[in-house]
Amino acid sequence: MKLEALRIPAPLRGFAAGGARVFDVTLDGGKVAAIVPSASQTQARGTLLSGLVEAHAHIDKNYTVQEVGAAQGNLFAAIERMEKHRAGWTGETLRLRMERALHDALQSGTRALRTHIDWVQPEAPAALAVFEALREEWRGRIELQFVSLTPLDVFADLAAGERIAAEVKRAGGVLGAFVYRNEGIVHKLGRVFDLAQQHGLDLDFHVDEGLDAEATGLRSIAQLVRARDFKQGVVCGHCCSLSVQDDAVANETLALCAGAGLHIVALPTTNLYLQGAWDRTPVPRGITRIHEAAARGLRASLATDNVQDAFYPYGSYDLVETFGLGVQMAHLAPASDWLDAITVSPAKALGLAWDGRIAPGCPADMVLLAATDEHELIGPRGRERTVIRAGRILEKTQ
Repeated sequence: MKLEALRIPAPLRGFAAGGARVFDVTLDGGKVAAIVPSASQTQARGTLLSGLVEAHAHIDKNYTVQEVGAAQGNLFAAIERMEKHRAGWTGETLRLRMERALHDALQSGTRALRTHIDWVQPEAPAALAVFEALREEWRGRIELQFVSLTPLDVFADLAAGERIAAEVKRAGGVLGAFVYRNEGIVHKLGRVFDLAQQHGLDLDFHVDEGLDAEATGLRSIAQLVRARDFKQGVVCGHCCSLSVQDDAVANETLALCAGAGLHIVALPTTNLYLQGAWDRTPVPRGITRIHEAAARGLRASLATDNVQDAFYPYGSYDLVETFGLGVQMAHLAPASDWLDAITVSPAKALGLAWDGRIAPGCPADMVLLAATDEHELIGPRGRERTVIRAGRILEKTQ
């Protein structure tokens, strides 16, 4: 298959462009066989991306808003509502929701997805068995990973933490925690790091998901990584409090994060909805400091987070749509220079075999957008796409 006259955004190029801006790409045998400059450099027919990578989702609780209601900006009300609803979850209802999410993600061009699974007791949740089955069934379509989402305070119980970590290890997952202004936060985080080191687990935190300037869990995580010389991957999602801290404090934290090799994931939809006032026009936006992180070489990812549940009652698994909101919230311009936020950066954060850079020999898992320049990227016409998997066009399904 030959794809002609396409723009390949600079952050996604794994080849020397030689000053060219428009390219012809040949696919063969499920791989990219060749990339050459197009004869004409003035007019592109579209924009070529590598397959999209979803770094942070919740496919166990999506599509439940009609039953639980929207929390309208109250994070802890949403947590409470979902906790009550979770008591009635069954393998059958979980599978229906989780499969729907995967179908939507696949049709949007997602090649890999990491989901957080609510894990509030030492015992493994029902969603884990469903996830393990789906991971096998979807092998070759979407590469699936999971994170145990556990309140940090649970790890104060040494036996409970050990049970969770052992089961996460058995199931091939990532150890996670919800971290927000916990009492004894450094000690409890230290326990999570102990478990990760003992079991050889990566870490993925929900951290500082609020607009309290005194929420400094991210700083503590970065300091622990460096103090322990922690070698496994560490991902930190949300990090909203950075946006309201003094510049000097926030920049010092980001310098620690960069030195520790952390990955930051911003969640535009959920945090725009949850953070900020509801009784007046909200001024805080709930987005972390993406520009400042990038200035230190720390390229953040943009991810979906919640879809149609108490935390965010709208949305879908279209990462290009999520990207568009992130562009507007964080003033990411030129927009095409930030497309690594849904491709290369999350691929690195998830430790995928392919980093998402397009080059001869890479997998022919692509998303061809109709957008012919960066100004069309987030418009409805520009978001129209052809999804290519293993060098073949993915047929659309209803």
